[in-house]
Amino acid sequence: MATHDAWALVCRLFAGGTPILRAALSPRESAALPALGQAVKPTTLDQRFLLCPYCQQHRAQVWGDGRGGRTCHCPECGPVSVAADDMAALALDEDWLRRKLRLALSIESRDGIDALGDGVWRLGDSRCSPVLLARDLIRLWREPALLDRVRVAGGAIRVITPKPRETRGAPFGPGVEWLALEDRFAFYGGGISFIAPTGEPPAPQASDPRTPVKGPFSADFRWVTLPEGPHGPIRLTEAQAAVFEALWSFKGEPRTADQIMRRAGLNSDKPIDVFKVKARDKGKPEAEGPLFAYRALVVVQGRQGLYSIRQAPPLRSAASQP
Repeated sequence: MATHDAWALVCRLFAGGTPILRAALSPRESAALPALGQAVKPTTLDQRFLLCPYCQQHRAQVWGDGRGGRTCHCPECGPVSVAADDMAALALDEDWLRRKLRLALSIESRDGIDALGDGVWRLGDSRCSPVLLARDLIRLWREPALLDRVRVAGGAIRVITPKPRETRGAPFGPGVEWLALEDRFAFYGGGISFIAPTGEPPAPQASDPRTPVKGPFSADFRWVTLPEGPHGPIRLTEAQAAVFEALWSFKGEPRTADQIMRRAGLNSDKPIDVFKVKARDKGKPEAEGPLFAYRALVVVQGRQGLYSIRQAPPLRSAASQP
């Protein structure tokens, strides 16, 4: 049940599009938080108001109590002391959600994610069908031009949205397949799995998660296999995988460090930053392997400040890259 509750919380956070107070979570949602890992992250809300910690029914203004603490004035409960945990909030990492949905649908990773408007994204193509993710189904009803922007001749469009309260059956006409986020996907093993309807073959998956699928990379970019080198299949951290996935999405075209790190969703200045080996990790294969892969696969034009990825692994490792 924990994974079911975890996925229900992911869907709730995505549909709302805003952080929520931890105090507003149900007991089952709170119990499911450890299973979500990096899918949710702590954040802060407006510190001037919060849900009353006592009745959990009314939004109340927060005041200082004159003794270094805080209190809120609930219209029903009166003054109620406010603890630090009462102000803690959570937000969904929506970049994580979009990446995992792409993997679940076997979307070609070199297709980037395009924002089509507030709360609407084109995730790429799955089995030659454009895939849209939207926060609100009603938005697509009101703005059908969003569908027209991605429509291709002779192909259907797949639309992923949370379930609205009133909609039953197929909300769109022919040529548009609706995938309800809550029903057609599930949280599984730290990622997202697609639940295909009866009779539809599942998306192809490698039996070994390390198997190269995108060039030398595994389907989720967490493993890279090079023809030479002492490391064998190299396991990457999530940040390193995000850098390689971003580079791969540009199809070998040189890009600036800022463009790459922005697409990877990281705050570092340069791609090499997440591959650097700390002094205490010198000689450790799990630390040296990713750096070896970076030097072998990434082409750096230092003078222009441009980076690109080789679309096929080189015969031997490249010289040190900046």
